[in-house]
Amino acid sequence: MELERVSDAVDEVNASKGNLSDSKAVFASEKDKTQFRRYEEACDRVKDFYKEQHEKQTVEFNLAARMRFKKETRARMGIWDAIEMLNTLVDDSDPDTSISQMEHLLQTAEAIRKDGKPEWMQVVGLVHDLGKLLYFFGSEGQWDVVGDTFVVGCQFSDKIIYPETFSGNPDSRDPVYSCRYGVYEPRCGLENVMLSWGHDEYLYCVLKDQCSLPIEGLAMIRYHSFYPWHREGAYSHLTNAEDARALAAVQDFNPYDLYSKSDQPVATDEVRKYYSKLIDQFFPKVIDW
Repeated sequence: MELERVSDAVDEVNASKGNLSDSKAVFASEKDKTQFRRYEEACDRVKDFYKEQHEKQTVEFNLAARMRFKKETRARMGIWDAIEMLNTLVDDSDPDTSISQMEHLLQTAEAIRKDGKPEWMQVVGLVHDLGKLLYFFGSEGQWDVVGDTFVVGCQFSDKIIYPETFSGNPDSRDPVYSCRYGVYEPRCGLENVMLSWGHDEYLYCVLKDQCSLPIEGLAMIRYHSFYPWHREGAYSHLTNAEDARALAAVQDFNPYDLYSKSDQPVATDEVRKYYSKLIDQFFPKVIDW
């Protein structure tokens, strides 16, 4: 599907930039990074996507999206049912990879497991993209599901990919939202800012009160697409001391997400049984989506 074509193209762009924490991941050091550096191939499609995203991710839209989230329960199902639902998002025309969404999640989790990371982080790898279920739950387009995230309600950072495309966003001309701090206080902490709505923010809102993952795991889920912050160093004027812990966690996770994709499937019965047990450790049987 086109959603996954855009999502994969965005991943290629992010992989092409390198990563601050590659040295932490033994798995990532074994990968041939040249196979992920296809920036020019993806550029036009990605730029069109980000132009739409940057023009439409306004404060008004984000407030409305969060209001809808609080008012509605879109589905009630367990984690494994959610994975299988997401697995229907398969792009049969993608020339770069034939893997399904389930395979990507399992490959990410298995790479983390291979490096001897704790079980909770393996689980994060397994569930980190489940927020893409938004595609089935009344999304307005690809722009409010996938793509890099950023802070809304203050000046758009020039560290965001294609920053010039924010010229079409009315918030860029708002006397408050276009200021450095906007509606926020200095060093208020990322927990107190509004990130652009998409699969990261949605899944974080779903799971933060419905799982036993540690704070670092929830940070990996919420911030894994927040590249202006965890890769480019933007928004330091809004972060506090607690965010340093989150930053280290996200940078540790990032290589596994970017570099784990392979056409070699890992979804064996043994692997599924292993992760089914982990799911039971960290999540209730049924989750409100």
